[in-house]
Amino acid sequence: MNSSVCLLAELPESLHGALKTYLDRHPEWDQDRAIAAALSLFLMQNNSDGNAARVYLDTLFTEAV
Repeated sequence: MNSSVCLLAELPESLHGALKTYLDRHPEWDQDRAIAAALSLFLMQNNSDGNAARVYLDTLFTEAV
């Protein structure tokens, strides 16, 4: 991922709790990486262009810095 934009989104509290639990158990992931993976997978599954697939794969196979 070459550049980023800031995104503000409201999530259901239960979804935020599930995300927090996941991140607590997987310290190699952070909130930005998890959201990018989820959004790119959604777009990839809904016939978006190839950029979504590239972002998805990058988030899965890139170690946290």
